[in-house]
Amino acid sequence: QVQLVESGGGLVQPGGSLRLSCAASGINFNFATMAWYRQAPGKQRELVARITSGGSTDYADSVKGRFTISRDNAKNTVYLQMDSLKPEDTAVYYCNAYDRLSRRNYWGQGTQVTVSS
Repeated sequence: QVQLVESGGGLVQPGGSLRLSCAASGINFNFATMAWYRQAPGKQRELVARITSGGSTDYADSVKGRFTISRDNAKNTVYLQMDSLKPEDTAVYYCNAYDRLSRRNYWGQGTQVTVSS
């Protein structure tokens, strides 16, 4: 059974930091492209950051220089370090995994991030 379990969301003041974690099980993690998406109320889900199995990364323009995605293959976990948070970063953040061996796509349940004073 595939599980992507996110943690680390919460309420933070503007300018603050949070680190999201996504622990994966049931997938070929070492062969998976991992990503974080977010969805704000009334908006479409958008890609925030992505990291390939080889460690290549790319980011949405809105978060470049503020967010960092990383992965620990030994722990089957992907992280999103979010610094200099802004109110417009408020959204539900979802972990995504594309398993290149099974060619299947998976989603976590989401974690709420709220940036507010």
